[in-house]
Amino acid sequence: MLVLLPPSEGKAASGDGVPLALDRLSLPALTAARETVLDALVGLCSGDTDTAQEVLGLSKGLRGEVARNAGLRTAGALPAGEVYTGVLFDALGLATLDEAAYRRAERSLLVFSGLWGAVRISDRIPPYRCSMGVKLPPLGALGAYWRREMAPVLPEVAADGLVLDLRSSAYATAWKPAGETAARTATVRVLQEREVDGVLKRSVVSHFNKATKGRLVRDLLNAGAEPGSPRELVDALLDLGYRVEISAEGSARKAWQLDVVVTDVH
Repeated sequence: MLVLLPPSEGKAASGDGVPLALDRLSLPALTAARETVLDALVGLCSGDTDTAQEVLGLSKGLRGEVARNAGLRTAGALPAGEVYTGVLFDALGLATLDEAAYRRAERSLLVFSGLWGAVRISDRIPPYRCSMGVKLPPLGALGAYWRREMAPVLPEVAADGLVLDLRSSAYATAWKPAGETAARTATVRVLQEREVDGVLKRSVVSHFNKATKGRLVRDLLNAGAEPGSPRELVDALLDLGYRVEISAEGSARKAWQLDVVVTDVH
């Protein structure tokens, strides 16, 4: 099973380890592409701060992120699983997994990134600020850039197993499973069911969508679940107590869509 995750905007304050070594990251076929994006980002952030802030879409309160980006080559690096600190990763709770579950996380989780393309949770990277939606001079839109670079790489990573795609729309632009891979890819939508004036209604949740997905992945890892297909994933989630429905079956052109239905959001 390969689980595709978005990164988080929230990241650790700083790394305290040795600096980044690009040639030691997973998916080595992406090394040259990562070098290119890193050069462009560091170059941008080493110049005019106002320009970099505008390009990166940073608020005034995040202006200091420009200087951090400028020093990425010498900044201390941390495992990616410690760098990302947002809602999904809080719910996933990598640091509190037992050893066996953590090893499964190392094998199965792949975090997409505007800067790195995609990394494993054990890959050591410095904290940074560069979303997939950025148009980074001179490369242009990073989603399109990484889509070209990852097209020949990700199918090999996915191999012939299940792909559980939990990425947000911005990060989904970087790689779209196709053909046989699409037919064994499942996306998840989280719906809240509530009674309104005596009628049950469902709505898509936003913030709590991330927390639910983080808990879902954690539960699969703790259970040692190894579903090999979207239907087996549905069975595994039902066994774990989730209320899950198939809203669309997959094909060579599109992934399966699963709905996880919740009544409480937290």
